[in-house]
Amino acid sequence: MNKRVEKIKSILSDKKAENIDIIDLTSKEYIVDYVVIATTLNPKHAFALLNYLKAELKPLGEEFLRVDDDENWTIIDLGDIFIHLMSEKHREKYSLEEFLSELENKNN
Repeated sequence: MNKRVEKIKSILSDKKAENIDIIDLTSKEYIVDYVVIATTLNPKHAFALLNYLKAELKPLGEEFLRVDDDENWTIIDLGDIFIHLMSEKHREKYSLEEFLSELENKNN
């Protein structure tokens, strides 16, 4: 797996994000190569995770192209990687894993 994605997973895991999923879309027709999805404990935890990611990834040359956040869902665009930090309620409601698996099935 991509070393950048492994680093992201490591940071999220160390900072107590839950249910971290990495979806490899490199062979699919999608706008990014990887999607990382993690569940946050609360809005402050999501904000802290975003700051930890910035603090640890920017010195490695990672560019945060866009960040869209609210108290339930933070989307981080790194160009070829999307990171979704979601409250448990929003993760269940929007079921990104299911959407992306359907995308995989359509492209096979």
